[in-house]
Amino acid sequence: MKTHLITLAEKIKDLDPVDALRFFAEAYPGKIVFSTSFGWEDQVITHMIFANNIPIEVFTLETGRLFPETYYVWNRTLEIYKKPILAYHPKAEALQEMVNKKGPNSFYESVENRKECCGIRKLEPLKRALNGNKCWITGIRSEQSLNRNDMSNLEWDEQNQLIKFHPIFFWSLEDVKAYIKENNIVYNTLHDKGFPSIGCAPCTRAVREGEDFRAGRWWWEDQSKKECGLHATT
Repeated sequence: MKTHLITLAEKIKDLDPVDALRFFAEAYPGKIVFSTSFGWEDQVITHMIFANNIPIEVFTLETGRLFPETYYVWNRTLEIYKKPILAYHPKAEALQEMVNKKGPNSFYESVENRKECCGIRKLEPLKRALNGNKCWITGIRSEQSLNRNDMSNLEWDEQNQLIKFHPIFFWSLEDVKAYIKENNIVYNTLHDKGFPSIGCAPCTRAVREGEDFRAGRWWWEDQSKKECGLHATT
């Protein structure tokens, strides 16, 4: 697989993100997906895919705890591009069991409970969304957190057994904002209110000046890596 990744990296090294997305869509027809959470970066890639009619399936994880602003962007994106965005929900039985046993906000009580909630609402649905695919497109950028600096724009996801490609991995936040403005792309207004990273509403707050990019995620936990497991780096 390492040799294959090197070959792919060589083929896309001089391509812009749109042409790289076209390349992967042709390389893995019907087996390539893009996951969106409707943040800045994901809206950029959604525009690249939909505006250029690139045959990549777009999906999202509907955790049931998203911000109203996120649902607004989701709906507007459907209206603008007239393209489907598939929603993957948590399994009702597992969710009901957790909530009935521990209540609706058990994730505040311990890291174990929070990971259980993420597992039910995000990780298990993600497994279903990725099942049978060979390439996963994401909106990850290298500068978003320290552990992501160790990643590459093209990698093998051992956990999900597929290739991951991050088309705007080397973009700065200013690059993202400029592209959104230039292409008049709808985006989540929470970004203008100090939310650089937007997840579930109970688990996300605005970031204060000087704080890390992901300090607003699971802010009540004392940990160095603000990840839920969707993009495991080990």
